[in-house]
Amino acid sequence: MRNTRADVIAAALRVLDEHGLEFCSMRRVASALGVQPSALYHHVPDKQTLLALMADEIIRGVGGDDAAGLCRSLRSALLAVRDGADVVATAAAFRLGASGLEQRLARLVGPDGASTLLFYTFGHAQSTQTRRQAERFGALPGTDPDAVAAGSAPSQEADASFERGLDIILAGLGRR
Repeated sequence: MRNTRADVIAAALRVLDEHGLEFCSMRRVASALGVQPSALYHHVPDKQTLLALMADEIIRGVGGDDAAGLCRSLRSALLAVRDGADVVATAAAFRLGASGLEQRLARLVGPDGASTLLFYTFGHAQSTQTRRQAERFGALPGTDPDAVAAGSAPSQEADASFERGLDIILAGLGRR
């Protein structure tokens, strides 16, 4: 059976979810598809392109009618995939991908406001993902992995913290 570009992206996201970004290699993606690594290059020219395609897929469903809604939707999408924030932030930093999310935000709050909101959302999501992974593995003192699985207070506090920060940034942008 011949794989498609969509198959390669889906396999890369499965590898990402299973092993994390650090171990999401072209070799592992090829192995997940049962092909040689060279076969991937029929679909993507390099790992950077694959990273961009993964980022676009992670945020494919992001939407919202206003800047706050877009940021909330983005954060949810980032948190739904292991290391999703790292993948999308990296792709954005190198101007990879074609989602147009920054341009959509810029139309709502201007280019500087869009950059600020993206940096905040990426950073908060990365911090939340790191904390959640540490909680799941019991790596934080006083963390009960069973409580984490049930939706612990630290995870709820991260959501509330994100909302407070978002309100502060949007209030500041509103004064400009």
